[in-house]
Amino acid sequence: LALLPRAGGELRAFVVAHSHMDVGWVYTVQESMHAYAANVYTTVIEELMKGKQRKFIAVEQEFFRLWWDMVATDTQKQQVHQLLQEGRLEFVIGGQVMHDEAVTLIDDQILQLTEGHGFLYETFGFRPQFSWHVDPFGASATTPTLFALAGFNAHLISRIDYDLKADMQKNKKLQFVWQGSPSLSERQEIFTHVMDQYSYCTPSQLPFSNRSGFFWNGFATFPDPPKDGVYPNMSLPVTDANLHLYAQTMVANIKERAAWFQTGEVLWPWGCDKQFFNASVQYSNMDLLVDYINKHSAEFGVTVQYATVSDFFQAVYSRNLTWEIRDSQDFLPYSTEPFQAWTGFYTSRSTLKGIARRASSLLYAGESFFTQYVWKHPEGSVCKYKALKQLQSLRWAVSEVQHHDGITGTESPKVKDMYLKNLMYGMLNVKKLMASIIFDINNAKKNGEVYSSVYTKGSGKPDVDLYVVVYNPLAWNITTFVTVSVSSDEMSVYDELGYSVPAQVQSSVESQSTYDLYILVSISGLSYRKYSIKPVDGKQSAFIGSSIKYKRRDLTRAGQQSRQLFPVVNNCYQIVFDQNTNLMHSITERETNQTVQFTQEFLEYHVNGDTKKGPISDNYLFAPDASAVPVSKAVGLEVMSGSLVTEIRQYFYSNVTSQDYIYAVYTRLYSVPEGYDGKLLCHRIEQEYSVGPLELNREAVLRTSTSLNTKQLLYTDNNGYQMQKRPFKAYVNNTVARNYYPMVQTAYIEDDTTRLVLLAERAHGVSSQGNGQVEVMLHRRLWNNLQWNLNNNLTLNDSSVVRPVIWLILGAKAVTNTLYRTSGLALEHRPVVMFGALSGDKPKLPRRLQQDSVHDLPVTVPPNLHLQTLSIPGWRYSSDHAEQIRSIRMGKQKQGDADFSRVLLRIRHLYEVGEDPMLSQPVMVDLQSLLKGLGSVMAVEERSLTGTWDVNTLERWKWKTAQYPGKRFFSSTETSEDFIVTVHPKEIRTFFVYFQVQ
Repeated sequence: LALLPRAGGELRAFVVAHSHMDVGWVYTVQESMHAYAANVYTTVIEELMKGKQRKFIAVEQEFFRLWWDMVATDTQKQQVHQLLQEGRLEFVIGGQVMHDEAVTLIDDQILQLTEGHGFLYETFGFRPQFSWHVDPFGASATTPTLFALAGFNAHLISRIDYDLKADMQKNKKLQFVWQGSPSLSERQEIFTHVMDQYSYCTPSQLPFSNRSGFFWNGFATFPDPPKDGVYPNMSLPVTDANLHLYAQTMVANIKERAAWFQTGEVLWPWGCDKQFFNASVQYSNMDLLVDYINKHSAEFGVTVQYATVSDFFQAVYSRNLTWEIRDSQDFLPYSTEPFQAWTGFYTSRSTLKGIARRASSLLYAGESFFTQYVWKHPEGSVCKYKALKQLQSLRWAVSEVQHHDGITGTESPKVKDMYLKNLMYGMLNVKKLMASIIFDINNAKKNGEVYSSVYTKGSGKPDVDLYVVVYNPLAWNITTFVTVSVSSDEMSVYDELGYSVPAQVQSSVESQSTYDLYILVSISGLSYRKYSIKPVDGKQSAFIGSSIKYKRRDLTRAGQQSRQLFPVVNNCYQIVFDQNTNLMHSITERETNQTVQFTQEFLEYHVNGDTKKGPISDNYLFAPDASAVPVSKAVGLEVMSGSLVTEIRQYFYSNVTSQDYIYAVYTRLYSVPEGYDGKLLCHRIEQEYSVGPLELNREAVLRTSTSLNTKQLLYTDNNGYQMQKRPFKAYVNNTVARNYYPMVQTAYIEDDTTRLVLLAERAHGVSSQGNGQVEVMLHRRLWNNLQWNLNNNLTLNDSSVVRPVIWLILGAKAVTNTLYRTSGLALEHRPVVMFGALSGDKPKLPRRLQQDSVHDLPVTVPPNLHLQTLSIPGWRYSSDHAEQIRSIRMGKQKQGDADFSRVLLRIRHLYEVGEDPMLSQPVMVDLQSLLKGLGSVMAVEERSLTGTWDVNTLERWKWKTAQYPGKRFFSSTETSEDFIVTVHPKEIRTFFVYFQVQ
């Protein structure tokens, strides 16, 4: 491509001043605020007021909000308003954090974005329209769709494969129009800019000095800022003597970068991690450079200006070029060098990944539970303001951990502890809230009942009746088992009307003295049921599971005997085990009578921790020494069988005489009695693993080998939103690690007829290292001597035991298609179980539990839709933009309590166009009838993804492509008449709903 004629023959450099502020990584949020983050906003605002040409972009809202609420003076707040109006301060992304793209769930990405956007719109009437995803480790194809739905005009990424970036740079293909979703395609496409090899940090090398350049404030110090204001590594100040040399250095870099792009606009990020804590020295030096280059622009062939991200994209957009289209392929995994594949973090800190997802799921349940309470029980006694604060504490914590050094497991131990503490605090708040709502609705005071979110083992004493309240947070009817730990195997379970409920009790995996009680629950959408567990009075109601223990088998000698097979069966599957090895042998899908050879084994990759000896594995990187090694030479087996649940317990020992095991698998197969809809339950092979503590520098995988002829093709999901095809690729170096991909919720392998689906409740790395194989990395424990890792305490010496759960579905492709999306959500949003007891001394009256009004009118959507959000955000902003801006200018937005009248509703279509003949059809939803259980719908407004735009006024930039040569704006989807909306494949539709006040 010939260089386009430049405007005036010169290059335009857009100097974007920024500070990359990790919301936790090496230091906690509190430590960061104290050491530098508060100073960034205090000094930047002061300096922007001093020079009309100066600009700055603010990114992570968590830090900005802490500064705004706890540090900023009234004068500084006034100045922020002014700078935003002048376009000199710009919020980009606008989420609480810059979220990770590989291991996060789309629901949580939307949550953290909405959390930040709600604050910005309520406080400033500001709506971010550009992204700045400069640091996540690889780029997902969900993100461009997400940002398009939020009303963004352009997207910016940086970390993609080093070899791919070099190639794109050489061919000037770093900018393109990305159609992230195959189904939404051009309707939600977005212009995407990939940063060049210098990424988001200013290159600091000066050819004329051995000191660094452009980082005049130096580097932040912890725990305290230096008393004398002298920071380490402060760059060489700009003086008359070196001004020309400095300018030459900057111009040379601008010209080098310009050669990689099609237009004369050069994005020149100025800043890096933890910068601008002393903005005065930054701007005073840069002002001199900017002025000097512009005075000599004819000589340099370059003009320089302070800019926001919006200024840069506006300039590129106004060129009106025709851009190439990129399809829905993502940029994962990510490698920085031949032996640096960033695929370890897909599994790092598995416990944190699991708790982050449980917290997200509890929040989801708590939001809809509270929303229904507010509208169905306007006279209720639970304080709404306190309840909203309880929900907000968990919204904040779940948003925070989505940071690209949070849920990724790439933080120091003390920061991991910070995330966990905040998540646990928020979860406790929401559990308390749900328990207090149950208490209120059930007139518990009158009946002498107590409710608690936390089950105490003692309350299973035979002389106390235990209540279990089970809430189904999904908008479908669900039939599943919930498990309660009890102290005796003589139990009966009854429903609200006193009828016996199918249940099974058996000795617990966890301990000899307790029992697992499995209760079969059938609950309609967004409803709860109440069950009572009573000690047996004469007639036993729960089936007692019986145990058969098999002899521990020596795997090294198993080949010498003739096969002895035994089956475990339910209505959907027959699983066959080999008694010589105690391992799984095959699975038959009973409907089609298709048998697949099926074996599972644990292996470990041994990795190097000594930088002198070669590449290392750490929190981020996976660098295996060689192929994975099997971990056990002997397997113990116990089968617990009963009429409802069969549980196969396998224990893996390093040899025949070992006392302890590091690995175990508990496989459960469910049988559903007549009269229950057991389709999802029957097709689910549930596996729970126990892995750890590992030895140092071991990475543990579960490898499943089948007879499916998959040609080593694997499918994995992007963020639980869409699937990506992952053909096995051979590389010169590091082939094993570069063929690892993130599985956030779903992965599958298939041949021409049959598919094996894996569904997960936390993220894992997953790979297909052989035909018919899929392996899941479950746990990592690492140590290395890289000085940088040691200094930052990033060595991942994780000695925990992890207990992840994976559901397997095996069957014909058409059958698995109807099951795997609903099953994935059923695993993500398992019912919430709360406990209650009758306080001892009241005389027991033989009464039926009253049927509660909560499940009179369930909320139910068809199986190809998902009710993604039903919540009361509490925002006080006006949904009329002009009115919102007016009230902010008049200073009115400061007053007023949270608004409980606005309900936020999101509905997502789960299927792609053409994926399934029935389920891929558009669906008409009558919102009035869907929500009639909450009250009478008075008004519905369709909004952008995060709620800040009325879709009818949202006009995104339409970038020209060969496919669509006209340059225009996108206009919105069709609006609803009479509260009826049609949801098309993969759409996520967002509404504000208002009910008639009772």
